[in-house]
Amino acid sequence: MGYVRGNALCYRAPVKSFLHSASSTRLGIAFMLLAVLMFALNDTMGKWLVATYSVGQLLMLRSVAAFIVLAPLITRAGWRTLVDVPRPGLLITRALLAAAEVGAFYLAVAYLPLADVITYWMAAPIYVAALSPLLLGETVGWRRWTAILIGFVGVLIAMEPSAETLTWPALISIGGSMLFALMMVAGRALRGTSDLAMVFWPVMVSGIMGAATVPFSWVTPTAFDFALLGLLGVVALAAHFFVNRSLALADASTVTPYQYTLLVWAVLFGWLFFDEVPRTAMLIGAAVIVASGLYIFFREQALGRRPSVPPGDIPAG
Repeated sequence: MGYVRGNALCYRAPVKSFLHSASSTRLGIAFMLLAVLMFALNDTMGKWLVATYSVGQLLMLRSVAAFIVLAPLITRAGWRTLVDVPRPGLLITRALLAAAEVGAFYLAVAYLPLADVITYWMAAPIYVAALSPLLLGETVGWRRWTAILIGFVGVLIAMEPSAETLTWPALISIGGSMLFALMMVAGRALRGTSDLAMVFWPVMVSGIMGAATVPFSWVTPTAFDFALLGLLGVVALAAHFFVNRSLALADASTVTPYQYTLLVWAVLFGWLFFDEVPRTAMLIGAAVIVASGLYIFFREQALGRRPSVPPGDIPAG
């Protein structure tokens, strides 16, 4: 076993390697926490802006800003990277699901507290686990089925079903989180597709869908709001970059659970910017959902399967 010598002090290479690995892991966790913070800021800006501007206008302008950032990467990689993909039909289907999911998110946060909407979206990995036997042919054992059922109970606790709580914004939240789950299932089936194509097509499709509605709902933004509208796309892309850096520096099993800190930021920003006080039922339901989601994730890790939350798929607008 080799070692490095210097000034009469010897240290074995594995020790240095271990220290480097520990440092990389800490940096990976830091990148994931930063990514989640960026997503939370993006969601908060979206909630702020949707009070004045239509969902379609938000989708269009955030896509324009994101495309400006992506353009140099596309030029460097070449346009063929976007079209030479294994399953183009499924890729476009995923882009449609992503656009509809983001639209549902912005529509929901216009009427519901930010933490409530994020809680519903946190249940998406549970839906993925439930759908994977039907859509991906995966086997789900009794332990994960139990976790799935407990997760659904968490959704019911958070929702507090009644005539007063079963409003259409709440139903849109549930529907949007299911769209997010279907998007993740499609992402699992698109393994091998370039990251650039996976990002570009949702940006393009959501921009087109938003532009189609703009003539009926355009509101000229103030200079400050125009900057925020542009930041929606830029901040989300930056967050995805930090997620990728995190996964490059540390194991997914180490950093993925930190995605659930998004709920902490949602509660904090909802209170700071919108005077939203979280309901007790929502907090209890969120805790149940997070516990179930983490169990499913670590169970899949133990079985050597791809996690229920694919890299970069964080519940966020």
